[in-house]
Amino acid sequence: MVGIRVVVAYDPVAMAEQPGREPDYRFTLANERTFLAWVRTALALVAGGVAVWQYLPDLGLPALRSAIGIGLVALGTVLAALSHHRWRSTQDAIRHGRPLRSGVQIPLLAFGVTAIAVGILVLVLIGR
Repeated sequence: MVGIRVVVAYDPVAMAEQPGREPDYRFTLANERTFLAWVRTALALVAGGVAVWQYLPDLGLPALRSAIGIGLVALGTVLAALSHHRWRSTQDAIRHGRPLRSGVQIPLLAFGVTAIAVGILVLVLIGR
């Protein structure tokens, strides 16, 4: 017996063309505040990366110091890039009454900050 498999792809452009219903403005504004919080977090990571890279004293491992700075800047850059996609998919889900999709930003941020914190811990312990 041969089955038919139907695959439905999520296409945000096609969904944006479908009007859906106008969401309660409070949900739209909450979604925008969340977007701005992600952008602020990304900006703080980039600023922290620049500060580590430029101003942290050499504690014996200059390559690790550079890796931490570059890691923070890269993490902030990726989070900033993903924040618009998350805002758009959340807005579409609200507009069309679908469940919110889980994104990669939260695990990425948690893993990235943990990895960088371990690097900083190594730097501090070796620098003593």
